[in-house]
Amino acid sequence: MAARDLLFNLFLTGIFCINHACNQIDRDCLLSLPFDTSSPRLNWSNSLDCCHWEGISCDHSARVTHIWLPFKGLRGRLSPLLGNLTRLSHFNLSHNSFSGPLPTGIFSSLNQLEVLDLSYNQLNGDISLQFASNGSSNGLPSSIQIVDLSSNDFNGLIQSWLLQQAWNLTKLNVSHNSFTGPIPSSLCINSPFVRLLDFSSNNHNGEIPKGLEECSRLEVFRAGSISNSIVNLTKLINLELYDNELSGKLPMDMGKLSKLKHLLLYTNFLTGALPPSLMNCTNLVTLNLRHNFFGGDISTLNFSTLHQLTILDLWKNEFTGTLPVSLFSCKFLRAIQLASNKLGGQIRPEIVQLKFLVFLSLSYNTLTNITGAVKILAHCKTLNVLLLTGNFLNEAIPTDDSIVGFDGFKSLEYLGLTHCKLTGQIPTWLSKLKNLRVLGLSFNRITGSIPGWLSTLPRLFRLNLSDNLISGEFPKEICALPTLVSDQAPIDDSSLILSIFATVNGTFLEFSSLSNLGPWISVANNNLSGNIPIEIGRLKQLHGLNFSHNNFIGNIPDQISELTNLERLDLSGNQLFGEIPASLSRLHFLHQFSVANNNLHGAIPLGTQLQSFDASAYEGNPQLCGAPLPHEGASIISNNNDIQKDKDGLGFRLLHISTVLGFITGFLGVSIPLFFNSINRRVA
Repeated sequence: MAARDLLFNLFLTGIFCINHACNQIDRDCLLSLPFDTSSPRLNWSNSLDCCHWEGISCDHSARVTHIWLPFKGLRGRLSPLLGNLTRLSHFNLSHNSFSGPLPTGIFSSLNQLEVLDLSYNQLNGDISLQFASNGSSNGLPSSIQIVDLSSNDFNGLIQSWLLQQAWNLTKLNVSHNSFTGPIPSSLCINSPFVRLLDFSSNNHNGEIPKGLEECSRLEVFRAGSISNSIVNLTKLINLELYDNELSGKLPMDMGKLSKLKHLLLYTNFLTGALPPSLMNCTNLVTLNLRHNFFGGDISTLNFSTLHQLTILDLWKNEFTGTLPVSLFSCKFLRAIQLASNKLGGQIRPEIVQLKFLVFLSLSYNTLTNITGAVKILAHCKTLNVLLLTGNFLNEAIPTDDSIVGFDGFKSLEYLGLTHCKLTGQIPTWLSKLKNLRVLGLSFNRITGSIPGWLSTLPRLFRLNLSDNLISGEFPKEICALPTLVSDQAPIDDSSLILSIFATVNGTFLEFSSLSNLGPWISVANNNLSGNIPIEIGRLKQLHGLNFSHNNFIGNIPDQISELTNLERLDLSGNQLFGEIPASLSRLHFLHQFSVANNNLHGAIPLGTQLQSFDASAYEGNPQLCGAPLPHEGASIISNNNDIQKDKDGLGFRLLHISTVLGFITGFLGVSIPLFFNSINRRVA
């Protein structure tokens, strides 16, 4: 009886499994995906039921509804069989490596599709041709809500019919492709619920279509050229038109966008003064207009109405005037970047009212009174990054130790005072900055010696004192910097509220965190002398070391080979002598290296990456030889050795001849008298 019941149950279970296993047609469609190319491979072989496969979901009828396979390493072309998945509602193959065009008409039968995400692949071709079927223009189904085709290489026009039936569309992102022509004018007429439209980083032309005035729910818009009609999008919360090569001026009535929170227009060619009505956008949180050609007297704008403003970035424009006093009424300001403008005057005491200010960049303006600036800014308790490069030209760096109190600059991690032509010595008040991680004092006229107390800054990992008039020896104490000695030192990778832009080795780079700058010590182009201390080998976390163009003497310390994280090493332009230590071959991460213009001799160590550098890394050392130097370098040594050998050989031969002659002379001097005495005896 029990056996019969068991068989009956197994029979029922078999019927249930057969009825609920995934549809065979759907299974075959899924197998048309190049799943076997993924790394790691998709786990699709453990079950015949595709409803249990990784990234696949089915409805109660065992029809496939979801394909959700982002970041799976898939590559190849999409199969037209996917168009047979008629119950598919969610289709996400983003962040893979699919290529080629979409199969023609693949979406014509997917009339339940809600989410289509093919972003970050290598798909290409004319999009309007790929959405057509049998010569007719079908477009996306009425069920569609989210479309993301960004970061591919699609081209052609985005035709109005493509979205003609997309009544439920809420998000459309076609950015970072090669689309041309105007933006469809009927977008919001057909899709009244759309909240995000992103057409940025394409080749669109024309103006923003008037039909966008119907986008009553639009919150984020990223697109092409700015027209006056944009101010009618009164529901806008985000307006992002950055990196689009836009030109012209902002509409005078920008203030109509009263709900705007984030205005991002950076990296364009926009000109003119900011319209005063912009200050009516009282909900603004982020105002980023950097890298344009905006101008006018910034001090005439009334920023005090922007009560919610958190980030102001006007870097690299042509603003004039002084720092607006009204700006210091924006009590929630956390970041101010006004670098590379034409601002003058002094930093005002009212800036200390900004209790949340963490980032202040005023570099490359014409500010004056560095003493007053330091005295005021030291009271900004939350200030984390302070960039004042290229100001205070030819002023004396303040050396009064009392100018910074015991808790002054208590949060400061980055102090940039480069390219100021400051005079004087490195001030001792810097020793109070116990959170300082990056100190930049290069391209000034600082004299005196490098103070050993710099080693007492517990978090300092990047020190740039290059291009000054500093003299004396490199202090051994610096070789005990805590963050550069210990591999247990904590690394803070937290992102900056605004990026830092810097030129490194001739390349303009953007840094989103201080840790990305890397551990580095540079004292290049000074008057330092003496030996490179052997204690330098303790700085095991260093990525860059530049001692070039000083007056260092002695040998290259073998201990430099202990800096196994070193990526850049420049010892050129000194008076170093001796051989290049063979142990430098242990510096496996080196990609920049120079010992040029010293007094080194001998062969460059063989069988190491030292041969991978250009000959210029070794030039100016007449007695240095070996690859990658040309053969002439070796022949100089060879010729010198041959000359010395010739000299040594000639001397030996002369010595040999003189010895023989001396022996003959002595022998004759004794033998001849004896001979004549013998004759005389015989005669007698």
